[in-house]
Amino acid sequence: MIKREDMLELTRRMTPSRTSFTRIAGCYMNEEGEIDGSFNTNFLKLSARERQSNLLLAKEIPFSKTNVNLKEYEFSKDEEGPGSFWQLLWAMKCCGLKNDALMETFYELVGETYQTDKEYAVFVFHDRYDVPLKGADKERLWESEETFEYIICAICPLTGEYEPGSPECGFLFPSFRYRSGDMHRVAVFHADAEHPHQELEELFHAKGTR
Repeated sequence: MIKREDMLELTRRMTPSRTSFTRIAGCYMNEEGEIDGSFNTNFLKLSARERQSNLLLAKEIPFSKTNVNLKEYEFSKDEEGPGSFWQLLWAMKCCGLKNDALMETFYELVGETYQTDKEYAVFVFHDRYDVPLKGADKERLWESEETFEYIICAICPLTGEYEPGSPECGFLFPSFRYRSGDMHRVAVFHADAEHPHQELEELFHAKGTR
């Protein structure tokens, strides 16, 4: 189960004044899943307006209704081996999205898997969060014991020329559990919980957890 408070801890920082996002990368896809342009840049180099709009996109994933729209999945040991999708996500996270070859491989896998009749965008965000310690009374002590490094992906239909709408699905990797990163789990988001993009879950080949 995903703890709501864990997700709120992440989203409270997704504001222009508090964000620690380091990078944003993404691409635009046609209905057939073919790439129609991509980008990769330092998040802080965006204009104030662009930072605000992109933070809102990223925030929709962890801020969604936990264990309904946002569900956790666990990778098996076999699914974390060489050449796996898990390994690709881990490499993307570790390089801070700076490896264009990895990003292109990721976009191509999404394009081959994701099913839609609309043009859409794939946005990926990278962050490093110094998780503050908390005392027994749950008050912050400000010292940091762990840096939670993670990526958020948002897949959004286009509402205009290169203008993304609200995310239809996406994910947070690795999961943030009990105020710590869990490299063996991913939190997957679907805007329509009753009609999820099951093909996205099949891409992970991971099992749901409770």
